[in-house]
Amino acid sequence: MPSFSAQCTSFRDLHASGCFVIPNPWNAGTAKYLRRLGFRALATTSAGAAFARGLPDGAVSLSEMLGHISEIVKTTDLPVNADFGAGFADEPEEVAENVKACVQTGVAGLSIEDATGSDSKPLYEFSLAVDRIKAARAAIDESGSGVLLTARAECYLTGHPEPFAESIRRLQAYADAGAHVLYAPGVTKLEEMRKIVAAAAPKPVNILMSSDLGMSVSDLAAMDVRRISVGSALARTAWSGFIRAAKEIAEQGTFGAFAGLTPHAELDRFFREESTGAAKQ
Repeated sequence: MPSFSAQCTSFRDLHASGCFVIPNPWNAGTAKYLRRLGFRALATTSAGAAFARGLPDGAVSLSEMLGHISEIVKTTDLPVNADFGAGFADEPEEVAENVKACVQTGVAGLSIEDATGSDSKPLYEFSLAVDRIKAARAAIDESGSGVLLTARAECYLTGHPEPFAESIRRLQAYADAGAHVLYAPGVTKLEEMRKIVAAAAPKPVNILMSSDLGMSVSDLAAMDVRRISVGSALARTAWSGFIRAAKEIAEQGTFGAFAGLTPHAELDRFFREESTGAAKQ
């Protein structure tokens, strides 16, 4: 198992050049399988973690989320980026304290968003949002960990009237506040992605691909996107299969959705190999 320092260095190096996909497992099993497929880093998903607990996104407590993040980190030897929501606090000082706790889980990176969770005021006021990123970066620097900080502008996902312009304004300010990586989840237009990448330069940009937008990894790499995440999409893919099969049984009394399933023996063999360490040799 690589040391914490080595994982942070490896994660930082991934952001230096090229383009990589950082998929989002939602439990230990999916983290192990993504590692086997050859991905070089993983990211947690707050929504995936919440849905697995029977909760809506944003309803997982700080202690539960830290436990979830720790589980993913301990499951794999890959660098892990934590989807840490809005830092589980409003005020910068409290965000800093929670970031310190997140760093202690062994993550190589973490993200802080600027969505409040309130319908009446969906985004933190601009100066407060910037101060929150400054506080998060200061907490990371104080830890001496080398953890990478991703700042998220949630303008597209919160219905801002001018999401593109406001995203750029916020991302540039977050870069100045110390964010290492910039992220505006929800952008779907190729030209807006291209302009966000250009406006953020030289900082690396994460693009979310949570649905089929007709773009490939090579398409995004060609416009200098550095990192591609999928958010809750893999978890929702699993939920879609479960819902489809369960509804068929409940409503039709048939089992057609079970056709083509991955055999029990194949999954059992995979996890036996993982548990004995055979897959890591």
